[in-house]
Amino acid sequence: LKHAVAYTQDVLALVEQYQLAYPEPPAELQATLEDIDLPFLKEDFPKLIASMQEGTTRIRDIVRSLRTFSRLDEAAVKQVDLHNGIDSTLTLLSHRLKASGDQVPIEIHREYGTLPPVECHAGQLNQVFMKILSNAIDALRGEPDRSKPSITITTRPIDTDWVAIHIQDNGPGIPAAAQPRLFDPFFTTKPVGQGTGMGLSISYQIVTETHRGYLSCGTTPNQGAEFVIKLPVKPPK
Repeated sequence: LKHAVAYTQDVLALVEQYQLAYPEPPAELQATLEDIDLPFLKEDFPKLIASMQEGTTRIRDIVRSLRTFSRLDEAAVKQVDLHNGIDSTLTLLSHRLKASGDQVPIEIHREYGTLPPVECHAGQLNQVFMKILSNAIDALRGEPDRSKPSITITTRPIDTDWVAIHIQDNGPGIPAAAQPRLFDPFFTTKPVGQGTGMGLSISYQIVTETHRGYLSCGTTPNQGAEFVIKLPVKPPK
């Protein structure tokens, strides 16, 4: 595309030179210029190239995010930057965050602290981020009248050995009756056919059993829910 941009500029410049040199072209050529609508073509062609560049940039970002998200080449425990995992997850969910039809965009607020590299199974933790963020989006999209839906992601070190990730939405919150069973297998607050009830249960196992951390949820009706992930910087053997 970089070469295509240069070629496009050269060709359009050449066309302008021809128009200056031959301001009154023959009738057949004039008819052709009118058929192809040369003024519109000159204006729109660079926009088309720019759109292609934007599209390929988005594809590149998505592919990079998929690679970061899956970490297929890093199945073992390694030191990772948790912010990269969160950002890649948000990129993969970006289509659900944008305005669509009568839905307003969901604002994402990143309040990242300075975290040390964390020894973890990065791919598994990214699945946890994906599940919690997807649930937050579902809750916000279930309230089309909410004027400024938002998700705030806060990270901070607790001390030298632990870090915390807070994911908070301003949606309807979780019903009080459902809170004690939130991490139970097969339990879901979604309508029949829209949830397996396994996502948060698996997330809980990944955080607490695999990484020896803590996963909790606090919620207030009509004010949203907040999931808190606490992880050791270096899990015990």
